[in-house]
Amino acid sequence: MENSIKPFSYETFPVSGLVAYFSMEIAINPLMPTYSGGLGMLAGDTLRSAADLGVPLVAFTLAHRKGYFQQHLNGSGEQSEEVQPWNPSDFCKEEPARITVSVEERVVTVRAWRHELVGRYGHVVPIYLLDTDLDENAGLDRGLTDHLYGGDTNYRLQQEIVLGMGGARMANALGLTVNVYHMNEGHAALLTLALLEGQLGGGPLGAATESDIAQVRRKCVFTTHTPVPAGHDRFSMEQASRILGGDRAARLEKLGCFHEGLLNMTLIALRFSRYANAVAMQHGKVSRAMFPEFPVDSITNGVHAPTWVCEPVQQMLDAHVPAWRRDNLYLRNAIDLPEQEILKTHMRAKEVLLAEVASRTGLVLNPRVLTLGFARRAATYKRASLLFTDPERLLKIATQAGGLQILYAGKAHPQDIPGKALIHDVIEVARKLSNDMLRIVYLENYAWDLGALLTAGVDVWVNTPRRPYEASGTSGMKAALNGVPSLSILDGWWIEGCIEGVTGWAIEDGADDAEESVSLYNKLERAVVPLYRDVPEKWGRLMRTTLAFNGSFFNTNRMVKQYTRNSYYPVNLIEPAKVEEAAYAD
Repeated sequence: MENSIKPFSYETFPVSGLVAYFSMEIAINPLMPTYSGGLGMLAGDTLRSAADLGVPLVAFTLAHRKGYFQQHLNGSGEQSEEVQPWNPSDFCKEEPARITVSVEERVVTVRAWRHELVGRYGHVVPIYLLDTDLDENAGLDRGLTDHLYGGDTNYRLQQEIVLGMGGARMANALGLTVNVYHMNEGHAALLTLALLEGQLGGGPLGAATESDIAQVRRKCVFTTHTPVPAGHDRFSMEQASRILGGDRAARLEKLGCFHEGLLNMTLIALRFSRYANAVAMQHGKVSRAMFPEFPVDSITNGVHAPTWVCEPVQQMLDAHVPAWRRDNLYLRNAIDLPEQEILKTHMRAKEVLLAEVASRTGLVLNPRVLTLGFARRAATYKRASLLFTDPERLLKIATQAGGLQILYAGKAHPQDIPGKALIHDVIEVARKLSNDMLRIVYLENYAWDLGALLTAGVDVWVNTPRRPYEASGTSGMKAALNGVPSLSILDGWWIEGCIEGVTGWAIEDGADDAEESVSLYNKLERAVVPLYRDVPEKWGRLMRTTLAFNGSFFNTNRMVKQYTRNSYYPVNLIEPAKVEEAAYAD
């Protein structure tokens, strides 16, 4: 019965007009290495929900023909990298359209590969992967779309010209009538420059009036994901003048897009957008403090539930909450699931995960033992080693629990030396501490497939960022959709998702790492271990409330609806005749 109820379709969507979504990385398919981590996963999940909901949307990204990188870890925990070459023609159809962009006064030709992402009810969201690997381009220019986050800042700015300016021009070449341009992070901010130049009909940028700029601003919206100033893409005046061109750099400087002598891509996006949002409530506060002259709203991130709910949990939900795929809000009804069924279902997911661990490492772990998961980008602010602050106490907790297993995973950017050192340190500590009671495993090459197994199969998801550096985080949301509670620092999404003892536990704020590690150990020792070890039916109840309360909200089904109503088609921009339709559609 529920399959006969359809969501919005292109024909019935309450407001006409196409949204073009721009992101440097998009996790499209596990076999396409077009993403590095959370930003790309969020982008892919956004598009999957847009397809499910019938939102009229297309997306633009780069082809990244050599991927991000394949991670290898040697016996001492040293990371090395290997390229991930792939062929877009295996997954995409080449479009005949060609456009050009100017890079350091060179003309670079760009083509597009079309990948069709099909939603639950057949609605298609086309994703266009921009590619400069063409015979007419010079050798270096052919590689501009090869490496995701590769090369130096010169390479990054050149890529951002292809993504932003090239993407906007490609949309025109493809005959798309775009009403809204959504910049997912500042990498795509230069699309605003292409729109302004189009508004001027090729005339000099210096001739742009406030009316011209207002016309561009009316079409653009922006999402920032970065909670610290150093995380925003910035380029010197020399780079901007040389790579973009002197006239463009001068115009951007006049428009206030430079800060402390550097071209700031976030400032470009903010100055040319009619709406901007952060990705969690707390991140909104941080962003408004960083950019006080701009109104920055908040739309909290989510994840695509059908992608991240593991097969055993999907089967359980299909039997008890059959409408959950159509409308994730129905996951609230998981509050009525039988505790024993939840526990049995989770054990199936856990056994699948531990079988994969055994396959990768040769280590056989015990499915009955409390298992913690910590998997994310290996950046120092995420503090992967906080669990090891007091090794003796950790060993004591492991003994008290009757055994403790900790699964780690995560890549460090090839140029992030401190991040690589962190991986090495975790693996070294794991070697020293591991015994019959405490097993610590670092899994190499963290990617989509391993992430799905981890978030479904561990018993507790651990997150220990240094506040306020976590903009949102989504891995804990994926865990929650499988009933897995979090033990986390109150930052990012967890401020909104934490109900103490109901959806997980908060690590209390402290003056330093040592104080916060004490809170972490206290929660493990006094809350997590006794509940898991002694009261399984209450643990099943905890999993049930985690899924019902957090799974029903922290999903891209809800998130995309918020974008359509607050960012893409806010009531104040809808024609009066359409307002009633839009309200009715809600």
